Amino acid sequence: MNWVLLSYLIIFLCFLLHFPSYICLVCNHDDKYALLQFKNTFLVPNSSLAFDPCSSHFSMMESWNNITDCCGWDGVTCDSKSGHVIGLDLTCSDLRGELLGSNSSIFRLRHLQQLYLDFNDFSGSSIHSAIGDLVNLTHLTLSGSGITGHVPSTISHLSKLLYLGLISIDLLLLLNDPTTSYSEMRLDPYTWNKLIQNATNLKEISLGRVNMSSIRESSLSLLTNLSSSLVSLYLLDTQIQAKLPTDIFRLPNLQEIDLSYNENLRGELPNSNWTTPLRFLSLSSTAFSGYIPDSIAHLKSLSSLTLRDCNFNGLLPLSLFNLTQLDQLDLSENKLVGPIPTHITKLSKLSYLYLSGNMLNGPIPRWCYSFPSMLSLDLQDNQLTGSIGEFSTNFLQYLLLSNNKLQGNFPNSIFQLQNLKFLGLSSTNLSGIVDCHQFSKLRALVYLDLSSNNFLSVNFENNFDYILPNLQYLNLFSSKLISFPKFLAPMQNLQGLDLSHNRIRGSIPNWFRENLLRSWKNISSIDLSFNKLQGHLPIPPNGIQIFLVSNNKFSGDISSAMCNATTLYVLNLAHNNLTGLIPQCLGTFPSLWALDLQNNNLYGSLPHNFSKGNSFQTLKLNGNQLNGPLPQSLTHCTKLEVLDLGNNNIEDMFPYWLETLPTLQVLSLRSNKFHGVINSFHTKLPFPRLKIFDISNNYFIGPLPASYIHNFQGMMNANDNQTGLKYLGNDSSYTDSIVIVMKGQSIELERILTVLTTIDFSNNMFEGEVPKAIGELHSLIGLNLSHNRITGTIPLTLANLSNLEWLDLSWNQLKGEIPMALTNMNFLEVLNLSQNQFEGVIPTGGQFNTFENDSYVGNPMLCGIPLSKFCNEDKERATRSIVDEEESGFGWKCVVVGYACGIMFGIILGCNVFFVGKPQWLARLVEVVLNMRLIRTNKKPYKS
Repeated sequence: MNWVLLSYLIIFLCFLLHFPSYICLVCNHDDKYALLQFKNTFLVPNSSLAFDPCSSHFSMMESWNNITDCCGWDGVTCDSKSGHVIGLDLTCSDLRGELLGSNSSIFRLRHLQQLYLDFNDFSGSSIHSAIGDLVNLTHLTLSGSGITGHVPSTISHLSKLLYLGLISIDLLLLLNDPTTSYSEMRLDPYTWNKLIQNATNLKEISLGRVNMSSIRESSLSLLTNLSSSLVSLYLLDTQIQAKLPTDIFRLPNLQEIDLSYNENLRGELPNSNWTTPLRFLSLSSTAFSGYIPDSIAHLKSLSSLTLRDCNFNGLLPLSLFNLTQLDQLDLSENKLVGPIPTHITKLSKLSYLYLSGNMLNGPIPRWCYSFPSMLSLDLQDNQLTGSIGEFSTNFLQYLLLSNNKLQGNFPNSIFQLQNLKFLGLSSTNLSGIVDCHQFSKLRALVYLDLSSNNFLSVNFENNFDYILPNLQYLNLFSSKLISFPKFLAPMQNLQGLDLSHNRIRGSIPNWFRENLLRSWKNISSIDLSFNKLQGHLPIPPNGIQIFLVSNNKFSGDISSAMCNATTLYVLNLAHNNLTGLIPQCLGTFPSLWALDLQNNNLYGSLPHNFSKGNSFQTLKLNGNQLNGPLPQSLTHCTKLEVLDLGNNNIEDMFPYWLETLPTLQVLSLRSNKFHGVINSFHTKLPFPRLKIFDISNNYFIGPLPASYIHNFQGMMNANDNQTGLKYLGNDSSYTDSIVIVMKGQSIELERILTVLTTIDFSNNMFEGEVPKAIGELHSLIGLNLSHNRITGTIPLTLANLSNLEWLDLSWNQLKGEIPMALTNMNFLEVLNLSQNQFEGVIPTGGQFNTFENDSYVGNPMLCGIPLSKFCNEDKERATRSIVDEEESGFGWKCVVVGYACGIMFGIILGCNVFFVGKPQWLARLVEVVLNMRLIRTNKKPYKS
């Protein structure tokens, strides 16, 4: 009896100690020792991140010690018979250190079948080739932990793999700091090919941000070898530059495909024989194109279809709405046309419909207002017409109809949508009068955008009490406001506020300043630009990212309290009346990528302490009274694209050290006191991406900088393959602008086209000849070398500038003839060669036939059209023609005789016509001659 009780006691103790991992087992001694060694290679957990995708920071290894059995350790699974470790799950264990190095003891766990190490901190670690020794692995995941380097080819030895998960980025760091740079994992074609050929039972492939740019279509086609096994395929942001074989969509067991964010991945959807059990399909931000085929209706299990930001075109297929399981449909940012289908009865489960950013027209169908399961309706940025109907559903949470051609009164039924969180109705041509207090019925509202409705009057001026307790984003851009809406005062959760382009005048209210300093602790974006605000600048709170107050009448200094807003991404104080010094701290902000202080009255020097690793992409300090010299710490701005220091008092030599900046595209030093000879720093590729180079109105001397011109790679390769208009900048919160002299006029471009390439060296004291290397800048659109001391002739290589639209060489000492080859410049609209020493005949033909006298004045030795001065050759030619006519018998006497005979013949013929009628032979003769002339001039033939 005692033995029986003892047995039960032992079983009970095992149950208490080891539940629920296993029934009382004895861990293999070698495996236990290997695990303890593995534990010792990592640092003590240290959780300090603001955001964590894991529910809690708990290290599985805390239970690992030399006393207990390893089969009872957290995250460890043992074989029920042998006691060998077959499973290791350390996901979200806050491990920090080197992973899978050459001496890692984990490679001794030869019976290991499952290895999960996701969401830890192995930054800088790579996968060692010994991973191929774990030949029993069926599950391997190393996602979100900062693994880098090449995926070793030995991973293909894992022929039993069922699941492979690699995401090449430290998600823990990225989610807390989106500006974090990362070193990617790379997968070459050989390793990919061997892996797919050997691991023929793969069910799930999940590769995120793994560099697969060298993978081509032939390698991707190997996925068809997994036709009997593959269930899930995730290749997010892998830089694949190939066409995906259409047959992959037809794999018989494939249920999930996500190929998003591969902008160079091409392909089309199958237009027939598509009957797979696919449940999830996402091709967002890829180069897939063509029509959305009717065959998509055969995917009876499809619940989520996301084709956002592709190149799909054509009509919205009716068959798309015959999928009965569809829950989410996202076709935004494509080129779809036509109306939204009006009769839909089968999509009873549709909850999320996103069709924004297309060219859809017609009215909004009635079912959109009453669909029982609809949670999100996004139809903004289309060409929809008609009025907004009355809503009868109570579940709608997202309603976005902005930027359409809608009309009619504001629908009152919107105020009955008590679950509504996002409401976007900007630029919709709605009319009527709305009292703002009605929005207080929408207690769940988080986002409200009523901007740019010229016919809609929203009353914000009443002094009644109302509050939107959950409102975080308010956009009232161009809403005819004359004061700050007072209902903002009690709000605590505000994160984004746009009151720009209104008529608000006077000082910032005290309650607004107080909220900035104390209440709005989570606010990230404020836009008060384009009003008539006065007084001192408001101080942005710490934690803010975007602060825009340009085009007002703010005055005074920029307060040193600005230095507390170290989290700023964009700071725009341009076009005000600010004075004083630029705070030096602005050069040290780690995330600031756009600083715009242009057109104020600031003086003193630029910040001299631009920190290493900064984020600056745009620095616009033009139009102030800054003086120099320039700080060489600008070389730390390695991400800089736009540097505009024009119209200041900066006195310095040419900052040749800027030539090392790898991404600089716009450099404007115009109208300063720069001087001296321009010398190169002898960088191998100076200014490799420069497209706009403006150093006009300075005091530069010596020859034109031929060494730079010869290496301007950004101006050599025309963007012939670019479709559509693209601009500098990567954020809707700020757009780059520039002032340039274009075609003789000073113009401020509010946005900078990526194809705009110009050089302006005018109003200096440059000498010497025009470098022949300029002819290699095939993308150049504008060239201004005027008001210098340039000598020599126009190089023939200028004729190679086939994209040039304006050329100004005026006020120099150029000589010789104007090359006839310049007439081949088919886009040349403005030419100024005045005030030089050109001679000879002005070329004719092409665009040269459109230029007038102003293009050539001040060249006394030029002749020909359009000047009134005839060339000697013209006079001789005219005299010679008269003599030739007289010698050949066709002088003036013959002309008089012929003229008289013609009159007599005409009189006789006229009488004949009057008395007899029109002679048909003469009519036909005239008709033939006239038609021949009309045909030569591409006009319709004449018929009598």
